[in-house]
Amino acid sequence: MKEEKSIKSANEKLQEKLAFESKQAKLGKSELKAAFKFCEGYKTFLDNSKTEGLCVETVIKLAKERGYVSFKEGKKYAAGAKVYVRNRGAAIMLATIGKKPLDEGLRVIASHIDSPRLDLKPNPLFEDSEIAYFKTHYYGGVRKYQWPTIPLALHGVIYKADGEMVRINIGEDENDPIFYITDLLPHLGREQGQKKLSEAFHGESLNIIIGSIPEQDDKIENKTKFAVLKLLNEKYGITEADFHTADIKAVPAYKARDIGLDRGLIASYGHDDRICAYTSMMADFAVEKPEYTTVTILADKEEVGSLGNTGLDSYYFQYFVEELAEAAGVKPRRVFAASKALSADVNAAFDPNFPEAFEKRNAFRVNHGVGVAKYVGSGGKGGTIDTSAAYMSFIRTMLDKAKVAWQVGEMGKIDQGGGGTVASFLARYDIDTVDIGVPLLSMHAPLEIVSKIDVYMAFKAFEAFYKN
Repeated sequence: MKEEKSIKSANEKLQEKLAFESKQAKLGKSELKAAFKFCEGYKTFLDNSKTEGLCVETVIKLAKERGYVSFKEGKKYAAGAKVYVRNRGAAIMLATIGKKPLDEGLRVIASHIDSPRLDLKPNPLFEDSEIAYFKTHYYGGVRKYQWPTIPLALHGVIYKADGEMVRINIGEDENDPIFYITDLLPHLGREQGQKKLSEAFHGESLNIIIGSIPEQDDKIENKTKFAVLKLLNEKYGITEADFHTADIKAVPAYKARDIGLDRGLIASYGHDDRICAYTSMMADFAVEKPEYTTVTILADKEEVGSLGNTGLDSYYFQYFVEELAEAAGVKPRRVFAASKALSADVNAAFDPNFPEAFEKRNAFRVNHGVGVAKYVGSGGKGGTIDTSAAYMSFIRTMLDKAKVAWQVGEMGKIDQGGGGTVASFLARYDIDTVDIGVPLLSMHAPLEIVSKIDVYMAFKAFEAFYKN
């Protein structure tokens, strides 16, 4: 018997035309394969870029392989020229010179390459009960209870008294030791368990075990601390005073790994915001002779307010544009006013385990594509730029034309919290700016989760922006 075809009513057809519902991205087999392949490079990038300094080194290496050269002030570059500007080893900008005159504007994508972590204090080394520790000061918005009982690695630099720089990288290689912060066993943790989550773990208790075997010399005080100092001096030639001129960070000693039997998700430290750094960098690599000059900013210090001379509250982006404008014989303010920008940062994805934190109709979702946020901030849109409808229309048309899966939303319920991005530091130059990025599960945790499909859609969105 022949099946009867379902006939849609006029109202059903009209509803399909008028109503909107966010849907999962649908990728064909070839595009899904491309997304998975793209993410293999992304995972390698994450493993090599645990700190902003390592990230800058990785970016320069990849950029040089593709013909980028260090920018020279005063030089006029032809269309298609690719340059980079390194800022103190903690931030970097990439640029591809466009065919159109500079005063017709730039295409700017700004992300950040710093992530929440634990920094060593200026006087970090101490001994207690014959165990040697490093004292830390947490950096950025961390949930302190998540950092004990996980493997940690140490990265950074130490400057000795004679000015020599020593690099530290311990804990990533499988033959390295790791480092560790202890927690109470359940049998003794009853009192701790009755405290508020924010009170059960204190910043001053995030002390990292660094050694446990004391020096066998009764004339020495703090024998385990002394034994650690001896090891550090033998390996690196440093003294305890050299920690005053050091920048050492403790980060999770995990490598990026796939999640699930279908391998559709990636667990890693540092998705926030190296995910947008990688995808925007790869978009800059992908354009050969764009219509508009592209500028890819990979900034530092976003997690602590973008302050400092490597954060976007500084003027290094402005100075770079001024140098480009001067060489082209145009006014910088004309360049800025004609430009368009994306503030590329992650956002929170709806988590079914914690639905009470989200407003479902306006929540970003995993596998629904790259997320566009008209505003971020907190409460009554505090600390946001609130993008104009006209610029949102430009973004909408661009993404739809490029067949990019995308979604709109906001971070959680209105009074639940919120967060900031670098958008305001771009908009202050009279540049049209909107927040766009990849939704994350477990944002700011030592291991964050992202969809491979969403990563790929971010790359496609940024590539479309640079080609538009």
